[in-house]
Amino acid sequence: MSRLNVVAERDAQATPEIVWELVSDATRFPQWGPWIAAGYRRPGDTSPHGPGAIQWLRSSRRVFLRHVTMVEKILEAEQDRRLVYTVLGGLPVHDYLGEVTLTPTADGTHIRWEGSWDNTFPGRIVHRGLREAFPQIVGDLVTAAEKQAASS
Repeated sequence: MSRLNVVAERDAQATPEIVWELVSDATRFPQWGPWIAAGYRRPGDTSPHGPGAIQWLRSSRRVFLRHVTMVEKILEAEQDRRLVYTVLGGLPVHDYLGEVTLTPTADGTHIRWEGSWDNTFPGRIVHRGLREAFPQIVGDLVTAAEKQAASS
């Protein structure tokens, strides 16, 4: 089966450490992105937000008159560099794999956020929404990281 894919990339004038603080802790997502609440259902195997952690994110957007709550499992976490996760619930997608990659640059950090999943009918509907959402999410992350860097 073919895969659907969404990618958003931006540069932030903030260190990878600052960006990592924002992107690796789901409880901070409502501070900078399109979520009204977030938390953990289970800590990670070796660290609270690391591999094995189950996090939830409640979207600020309403779909069919309700807020969508996504449930994700952290698969890999390389501090200040890379976060890999899968969606367990909340989106009608199969075999979702998400990855956030942070690459140091001369002026800060290059952020690349990618998601891919199976090409099903519900997956194609989700694809339309995430094509718009990913650039906004990464833009919000950049704004928050730069604000935090300026206040440090």
